[in-house]
Amino acid sequence: MNSSILNPSKKENMIRAIIALAWPTVMDQALQTIVQYADTAQVGAIGANASASVGLTTTMMWLVNAPMFALSMGVLSCISRALGAKDSQRAQIAAMQSGLIVLCLGVILGVLTLSISPVLPKWLGADPEIRRDASVYFGIVCAPMIFRASSIIFGAVLRATGNTKTPMLINTVMNFLNITLNFLLINPSKVWNLGPVAIPMWGAGWGVTGAAVATAISYVVGGTLMAVFTYRNPKLGLRGNRFTYHKEIMSQCIHIGMPIAAERVTACLGQVVFTALIAQLGTISIAAHSIAITAEQAFYIPGYGMQAAAATFSGHFAGAKEERKLMQYSRAITAMAMVLMGLLSIFLFCFPKNVMGIFSRDPEVIALGAKVLRIVAVSEPFFAVVIIMEGIFNGVGDTKMPFVFSLISMWGVRIVFTYGCVSIFHLGLTAVWCCMVADNMTRFVLLVTRYLRGNWKAHLGLPTVKCAPPRKR
Repeated sequence: MNSSILNPSKKENMIRAIIALAWPTVMDQALQTIVQYADTAQVGAIGANASASVGLTTTMMWLVNAPMFALSMGVLSCISRALGAKDSQRAQIAAMQSGLIVLCLGVILGVLTLSISPVLPKWLGADPEIRRDASVYFGIVCAPMIFRASSIIFGAVLRATGNTKTPMLINTVMNFLNITLNFLLINPSKVWNLGPVAIPMWGAGWGVTGAAVATAISYVVGGTLMAVFTYRNPKLGLRGNRFTYHKEIMSQCIHIGMPIAAERVTACLGQVVFTALIAQLGTISIAAHSIAITAEQAFYIPGYGMQAAAATFSGHFAGAKEERKLMQYSRAITAMAMVLMGLLSIFLFCFPKNVMGIFSRDPEVIALGAKVLRIVAVSEPFFAVVIIMEGIFNGVGDTKMPFVFSLISMWGVRIVFTYGCVSIFHLGLTAVWCCMVADNMTRFVLLVTRYLRGNWKAHLGLPTVKCAPPRKR
């Protein structure tokens, strides 16, 4: 990581450093969202059943990604803290452990997901007419699991060194490949009439299966490229070295990552239960819910894009024992994300039907999705704080209490109240999304309270005084 970025002399330079590290990740998130938009829109053009088939397995995809994301954050924290302490050998060994993690997780999760794909839609309570497509989609997308693991974990390794541009460029290649293959594999052959000129365009006409194949191929390409560039990264010095197991550093990566994995798995299992409860409301509600979830992701772009920067800076300054910079940077990133997501939430609140109309032509789906998007728009600035707080705690390796907070908010708030709304009071999708907002607000309160108390800095050997506004000079 560039030393001038890490040691700015003025406040303006701090903001510039944050932007320099964060903008490639923000762009990366934006490009991934564009692909999800294109994927959802192309599948949505087939009909509500196709949207429901893909959307039904979305939360299970999040569950599958959970351990990979968690251990990627464990590796990121170890590498960034080692580089902050100027211990390049430890950073190199931590990067080696990431290769072993990719191999193990890729094989285990690949076998597991392919095993459950035939029965997953039935477990989730889907209507019989969408079960086959949902099963095929999930199975194909999960087949190249080792490449998906490579893309996620090696991407975190590169970001830990301050290199956020390479993961962005690789994901750009993945995303545009996915869009192109979607166009060719989802749609049947057709003739494009450009004035007097008729242009025949080949198409496989595979529908939902075509979308799955396009996604799988893009994972293979992206995972391969991410592994190559990690191996060649000069700060890690992996070229010519064997990837050997190191018990102490692997244990540290797992120790940091396991609470994140537990938090993600807990949250994603909650999402699966959440989706299963929504499935009781019918195909229109499933389609509206899944499309609205996809649409909403665009408005998370600044938050999740800046989360990696928050984790990297926090880990580096924790490793360097620079408590003042750790707090300055974490506050600045939080404020920036909150403002940006707040501005986007205004657009979402004012134009929800326009956003839904990108993905579906069904008037019932659009109308219902617009209602829930307007509900969630109110909580977006607070969710921005949640996202950045998670990045800060992940970066410094303080991951246990965020897991407890997620457990409380997801299962104690979202699932309990959603069950009551659906199964007891027989309310609709709008009430269910109010429960989701309540979950986000609960996490906001819990995470901010912990951050302000400052007790989380104790294991870093930093002062644990409560945060207070700076004194006037």
